[in-house]
Amino acid sequence: MIQSNEQKIVDQAITSRHSMRAFLPTPVAREDIEQMLAVAARAPSGSNTQPWKVYVLTGEIKDRVSKEILKVYQDPAQFEALTEDYKYYPTQWDSPYIERRRKVGLDLYKLLGLGREDKAGMHAQHGRNYTFFDAPVGMFFTIDRTMNTGSWLDFGCFLQSLMIAARGRGLDTCAQAAFNRFHNTIRAATGIPQSEVLMCGMALGYADMSKIENTLISEREPVSAFTKFL
Repeated sequence: MIQSNEQKIVDQAITSRHSMRAFLPTPVAREDIEQMLAVAARAPSGSNTQPWKVYVLTGEIKDRVSKEILKVYQDPAQFEALTEDYKYYPTQWDSPYIERRRKVGLDLYKLLGLGREDKAGMHAQHGRNYTFFDAPVGMFFTIDRTMNTGSWLDFGCFLQSLMIAARGRGLDTCAQAAFNRFHNTIRAATGIPQSEVLMCGMALGYADMSKIENTLISEREPVSAFTKFL
C-alpha cells in the first residue's frame, strides 16, 4: 500500500518520538503550549469525562520545585522515607519485562560511560530527572482520586497525544514517572491538592542533539510478538 503524505506525516510524528534526556534552554511560547494541550484534549475518554489535569511550570517556580526535590533526593534518610502515590511498576518483576527494563537502563548508562559500579554517576544521572533534564518547560499531570482504571487508560491517550503534538512542532519530551515518590514535596511547592493523584511529570522543549544520551532509542518488539490475528 502506498502511503499518502498525511499518513507519512502522522507516522513520522509518532515514530520520531523518543525520550530525550538533555534539552536546550530555548524557551517555548505559552501560546504553543496551550495549542498542544488543546490538541491533546481531543484524546478519547469514556463518556467524555476528560479526566486529565495539567500543571505547567517554567522559570522560577520550575527551578524552585527542582531544588526542593533534589534536596530530598540527595538526603538518603529522607529519600528512603518516601512513599509512592501509586504503584507504577509491578511488585514482582517477571520475564520479559524485567529484561527490557534492565536493557534500556544499561544502554543509557553505557552511552554515558557509566559502569555498573559507578553508583555515584548513576545517582547523579537519575537526579537529572528532577531538573526536567534542563528543559525550559516542566509539566505535572494529575487525576482525581475518585476516578478509576478506565480513566487512567484515557489519560494515557492524552499523554501520547500531547507528545505527538509536540513532535509536530519540532519539540521533544520525556515522560517521567520518577516524580512519583516526591508527590508530597511537589504538593507543598505547587499547591496540588491531596484529592489528586500525581501521575507523572514531563519535560518539554528542544532536544540538545549534541548530547549522546539523546541518541538512545529503545527497542520495540515486532508486531508478530504481541499480536494474534484470529
